Amino acid sequence: MTNKRILPIGTLVLGLVFGLGMLITYMLVKPPAPPSELEAVLRQDFRQLTPFQLQSHNRAPLSEKDLQGKWSYIFFGYLSCPDVCPNTLHELSQFWILLKDETGLEPEDLQVLFVSVDPERDSTETLARYVNHFNKKFISATAGKGAIDRLTKQFGAGYILEAETGPGQYLVTHTSAIFLVDPLGRLVATFSQPHYAPTLLSQHKKITQYFSGSG
Repeated sequence: MTNKRILPIGTLVLGLVFGLGMLITYMLVKPPAPPSELEAVLRQDFRQLTPFQLQSHNRAPLSEKDLQGKWSYIFFGYLSCPDVCPNTLHELSQFWILLKDETGLEPEDLQVLFVSVDPERDSTETLARYVNHFNKKFISATAGKGAIDRLTKQFGAGYILEAETGPGQYLVTHTSAIFLVDPLGRLVATFSQPHYAPTLLSQHKKITQYFSGSG
C-alpha cells in the first residue's frame, strides 16, 4: 500500500505567500519590457554595483551606499578635458535646471557625480571649484588608480592616459557616456553622446515612470 504524504494546510499557505512575494519582488526589481524609445538607453541587465570607495570634493568618503535612494547620473572625465567634460557637465546642469523649473522644487531624489580618472592632477580642492562652476549641487570625487580602475570596469567605462606633450601635460581619452544608477544601486542605463538637456529630461521622466510602473 502506497503512503501518500499530505502537506499541512499551513505549509501550503506559506508556500503560496512566499511565491506571491517572490513574484511581486521580481516585478518591482525587473519591470516588463521597456517602451521602444528607451530600448537604446536602458541596459538589458540591471547590474548591482559592488562596493567601492572614492573621496568626494568635500574630502568625505563616498561609496556605493551614497547612491542608494536616489537617481545618480555618473560621468567619468578629468579637469583638463578641453571639450567633452565641460560640455557634458553644462548639459547635465541645464537638465537639472529644466527639471527644477518643471517641478518648482530642487530634485531631491537626483544627484550628479563627476568622477575624475586623472587623480595625479585632479585634487579634491580643484574638483570642488570645477563642479561648483557648473552646479553647486553636483558632487565630484576621485581615488587612487586602482580604485578608479575597479570602478570604471563595473560601468564598462574606459580611459587611457596619452603621451605627455610637456611636463605634466597630457590628454586623457575616456568614455564620454553618462551612466544612470537607480535608487536600488543598480546600473540601469547608459546615455551616449551627444548629450542635450531637453533629451535628458525627457528620458529621465520616461525612465522614472517606467520603473514606477506608470509608464
